[in-house]
Amino acid sequence: MNLNFNIALASNYKNLSQKIRVVSEDWTKREIFCPNCGNQLFQLKNNNPVGDFICKTCEETFELKSKKNSFGYKINDGAYSKIIEKLADDKLPNFFLLTYDLNNSLITNFVLIPKHFFSFSIIEKRKALSETAIRSGWIGCNILFEKISESGKIYYVKDKISANKEDVQKKWKKTLFIRENKNIELRGWSLDIIKCIDQIGKVEFSLNDIYKFEEYLKLNHPDNKFIKDKIRQQLQYLRDKGFLKFLGNGKYRRV
Repeated sequence: MNLNFNIALASNYKNLSQKIRVVSEDWTKREIFCPNCGNQLFQLKNNNPVGDFICKTCEETFELKSKKNSFGYKINDGAYSKIIEKLADDKLPNFFLLTYDLNNSLITNFVLIPKHFFSFSIIEKRKALSETAIRSGWIGCNILFEKISESGKIYYVKDKISANKEDVQKKWKKTLFIRENKNIELRGWSLDIIKCIDQIGKVEFSLNDIYKFEEYLKLNHPDNKFIKDKIRQQLQYLRDKGFLKFLGNGKYRRV
């Protein structure tokens, strides 16, 4: 994979954000394949409500966000009401997040967040723009990148090193079962449990390890009074879907 921008494409632009948009979209179109079927992506017209790219073979859609140096904790996105509406209607695109080193015209990271890893808890509502702003009253949002499970961050490029195609597609397919659940609240439970498993940081873990996140889960699901019951239910669900293996005696292994 060639990690260099074609910076010459931006020579007619003075605004930095326009330059980055042009060269990052060109690079994505040339170098990135669909994680679902492996075919080339097609670039959509600017401001298309569907997204920035589409795979014409399997119709997966993608929105591209670019950021200098690192992703950080938050990534700015568009109107809060629109992303919440799309999430509720299960119409979000998948997200591509790109970081770059402009001085060297180089891609440093390129990560895919599958749309099924989005939940209401990772969308942060920003303050409305002031009365003196051009878009007075407009309310944007942030994607809380650090709250997304590591299983939901599929790297095509990480720290200037590109992954092979087979690994990208394997990681994509491993969590597609999450899409089967159209109930956003229940899907959010699965994502939160996967995030807890990530934070344990071990291949093998126990039920008691997960119970330590009870307070965290209460904050995300304040209406649920039976957190431990829900934890066990979700572990069984992840086991049935092949994400975990049950070892007996309250112990599990990530597959």
